[in-house]
Formats: sequence, structure tokens, C-alpha cells
Amino acid sequence: MSKKTPRYLQIKQMILQKIHEGEWQAGEAIAPELTLAQQFGVSRMTVNRALKELSEENVLERRQGSGTFVTQRHFSHTFVEIRNIAHDIQAQDHLYQAQVLEQRLLEFSQLPDSIQAQFCTPVEKDQSQIATVKIIHFADNVPLQFEERWVNHSKVGDFLAQDFTQVNTSEYLIAHAPLQGGEYTISAKLANKVIAKALSIEVGAPVLLLNRKTLSQDQVLTVVNMWYAGERYHFQGTL
Repeated sequence: MSKKTPRYLQIKQMILQKIHEGEWQAGEAIAPELTLAQQFGVSRMTVNRALKELSEENVLERRQGSGTFVTQRHFSHTFVEIRNIAHDIQAQDHLYQAQVLEQRLLEFSQLPDSIQAQFCTPVEKDQSQIATVKIIHFADNVPLQFEERWVNHSKVGDFLAQDFTQVNTSEYLIAHAPLQGGEYTISAKLANKVIAKALSIEVGAPVLLLNRKTLSQDQVLTVVNMWYAGERYHFQGTL
């Protein structure tokens, strides 16, 4: 890590990495505060600051007299999981294919206003370059999902070098950046010309939009719009 990164942030990032890699599972205790202080050669006060922030972000839970635990609110346990659509399609014995429509680097000013607003916090304002991809995901040659994704290029510089007809974007990001959390919305829309063409439906046909913003190491890692033809897809969860 950069020497300019404050020590407490380095500790936060290390903890997030270990959770992401599965070394510390939801409900399990992490290393004691004293152990972390010795490992990083810092004071317990510095470690305490990192743990306090992660607790406030609902990543960790500090239990009096018991230690610090990874919360049960694990990122992949939200209603909408970070899933690989290729695996989902293939699991239902359908043929999966992907068509990449766009894959390039943009200046921040080139982003749609709504996407700028999701990236634009004091931390991200100076991240001037954003990688973008637009991909149609097919099941048996029928468009199932149209993905519009924007990625913080400074976090995953090799993102645009990938062949996204073979590599899933979400799976790649999960493997190369520790996910910290995020937020999403699901809304019903009517297809405009771009969405209608991508999904091979009529302009004005009903579509579902899943918009998700994902954080990594206290910065926005990626924003994605995932569009579905209303009659071809449904969201499902358990209570």
C-alpha cells in the first residue's frame, strides 16, 4: 500500500480484504485488537479507530468482553446478491452468450449526470478516468440483460483489458477488489430506443432496472445499470 495511506485506513483495507477472501466469515471473530496493533506496529488507539469505523459501517460488530465479529449482514446476503449471470443462465441448461457493445475509458465529465452524482463524493472527485462497458447477456440467443457499467479505473487498472465475452464483470471485480458494501434500487421503467434495441423489444415496453453502487476501501468502485425485459425476468428472494 502507499506510504501516504494513513495507518488506520491500511488496517481497514486489510480487514475488508480478509472478509472478502473468506478468511473471516460472517459471525466469526477477527484477530484481537492487540494482535492487529502488533502486526502493523501501531498503537491500539490506531487499530481502535479502524475497528470503530468498520463497526459504524456495519461491517463489524464489537461485543463487550467477547471481541470483534464480522456482522451477519455479509455483502452477498443482501436481497440482491452479486451474481454471475452466465452461471445463472447455464444452471438452467440454457446457452449463454455475451456481446460487448462498448469497452473504453471515459473522462469523468463524459459520464451521464446521474452516474456522476453516484460517483461524486469528495473522495472520488479527483478520479478523472472511469472505465465503462456495455454488454448484452443472452440466454438461448434471446437478450436477457443489458448491462451498463462504470468502474473506478484507479482501483482496477486492468479491467478494460479483459475479454468480457468470457469473463463476467462482477466476478472479475469481486476477485480483484475487496467489496465493502453498497446500495441498490429496483425500479419499473419504459424502454427508450437504446434499451429497446439492446433487449430486442418495442420502445415503451416495460423493463426492470437494477441500479447498484458498490464500495471498496471507502471509495465507489463501480456503478451499474442492469436492464431486463419485464416479461423475461423476475427477482426472487427468501425471508
